Amino acid sequence: MWLRFPVLQIIKVMKSFEISCPFPREPRIDDIRVKAAAELRLRRNAVINVIDPSKSFQPSMSGADATCRIVRKSVDARGEAKTVLRVEAYLASETVDEYALPEYKDVTDAPSVIVVGCGPAGMFAALKLLTLGLKPIVLERGKDVHGRKKDIAAISREGVVDPDSNYCYGEGGAGTFSDGKLFTRSSKRGDIREVLYQLVEFGADRSILVDAHPHIGTDKLPRVVENIRRCILEHGGEYHFQNKVKDVSVGADGALTVCADTPGGEASYSAGAVIMATGHSARDIYEMLSAKGLELEAKGFALGVRVEHPQSLINKIRYRGLWEEGMPAAEYSFVEQVTGSSDAPERGVYSFCMCPGGILVPSSTEQETIVLNGMSNSARNSRWANAGVVVSIEPGDEPEEYRAAGAFSLMNFQRDVERKMFDWVKTNHSGNPMAAPAQRMTDFCEGEVSKTLPATSYHPGAVSAPLHELLPQGVATRLQEVFPLVDMHGMRGYYTADALLLGVESRTSSPIRVVRNKESYECQGMPGLYPCGEGAGYAGGIVSSAIDGINCAVAASKRISGQ
Repeated sequence: MWLRFPVLQIIKVMKSFEISCPFPREPRIDDIRVKAAAELRLRRNAVINVIDPSKSFQPSMSGADATCRIVRKSVDARGEAKTVLRVEAYLASETVDEYALPEYKDVTDAPSVIVVGCGPAGMFAALKLLTLGLKPIVLERGKDVHGRKKDIAAISREGVVDPDSNYCYGEGGAGTFSDGKLFTRSSKRGDIREVLYQLVEFGADRSILVDAHPHIGTDKLPRVVENIRRCILEHGGEYHFQNKVKDVSVGADGALTVCADTPGGEASYSAGAVIMATGHSARDIYEMLSAKGLELEAKGFALGVRVEHPQSLINKIRYRGLWEEGMPAAEYSFVEQVTGSSDAPERGVYSFCMCPGGILVPSSTEQETIVLNGMSNSARNSRWANAGVVVSIEPGDEPEEYRAAGAFSLMNFQRDVERKMFDWVKTNHSGNPMAAPAQRMTDFCEGEVSKTLPATSYHPGAVSAPLHELLPQGVATRLQEVFPLVDMHGMRGYYTADALLLGVESRTSSPIRVVRNKESYECQGMPGLYPCGEGAGYAGGIVSSAIDGINCAVAASKRISGQ
């Protein structure tokens, strides 16, 4: 006869708590231990190890009663500025989940996967393929990170845009010459640690592992993306720059062939799968996929202006007048829902890609268009703060004349706004053709052209212009409503004549989605083709794009292995 005994369940006890102290000091290790002991109901002098992932050395004591891990670090500027740590504490009987970097395999003779584009989605797809034992063949229309610099300088200095080498195209993608912001809400799509820990491995500061709003900085990103390339090449992968993809096809055997234009003529590559990670500005790729009969759909994006304030003013607002030398440059964010007129639908108006201590840069990928973006070095020490302030544009919001274009309706609308900015500058300005139409914030809201403009970080220059007329009406009226609201809703001083609006911020995300299967990630109509990242309409920002690249790499490996 079997005797039945009760089943003992081991219940994991984890306590999460916050501890703070006046900025710039951080809570002492002993203070963390005392608080952890209280949370876990241990004696006050319990032996507790404290793990700080932002430090390369982790001292530990044997026979510890518990372990603490710092999981987030932030600065709270409400009232007296303070450093806040969020900590997780575990009893010694529990296993703390330590993250281990994946092992990169030698894939010299392994089956290959073509990765089109080496922005965040493409780079992390390629790294994941190494861990899965597959050979990434990376095709990039632009140049390597060093070759890009000359072409980028020519945009600001001469107003000349190389359509294949600029702030958006080239090694590392649009993120390389930006702030390198890593904040994301995409934790449900994959393990964010797989992205952050690899970035640290390739040269990013360890602080990104715990910072509430982590960033790498424009001055450090080139070295990081170059180290990623070296890793891929050392393990048997391939990189091919200045390879502009013009066609992808499937053979009778199911293999995919990619054709590209190169300085030496046409090149072709074949593999068992293709990950298409071409970024949100690769309009020619959308046209190529559409011509092959693949399904695309219009996708909402956002459009507005870059707003530039003196950083000292943002510091004063956010720290409530308590900012001191040594404190980090203050950031801000906001979201408002507004209509702009009595018969218009509500749309979100929000700050986007805020760059404290940053500068503005020209991000056009086509001649005769003006597009702006922001960037910051790791120190965030310029005298300006800038952010995109944009209005959500949904399918159907575009003027009637664009709607016949179907999936391309919002893309065509986006392009025409960018051209309108350029045309106005060309007609009214004899200097750098990439100069930006600009207006003081108060003049914009009052519908007045600015007689003078404040200094700006935008190197090609700013030209006084009627942005309230150049922007689409639904965008302009909502922005005119929002700027005073932001001032009223907790950021006193934000609405000021010292703030400069520059047009246009339009590349917030892709205005097109390449439809793919939700389970297999494959393109509808072309098995083995994996639309990926921001350009395919499935991500927004460095980390979410990287995670999507990882997921597409896993899906491609299943196809090749026959799973």
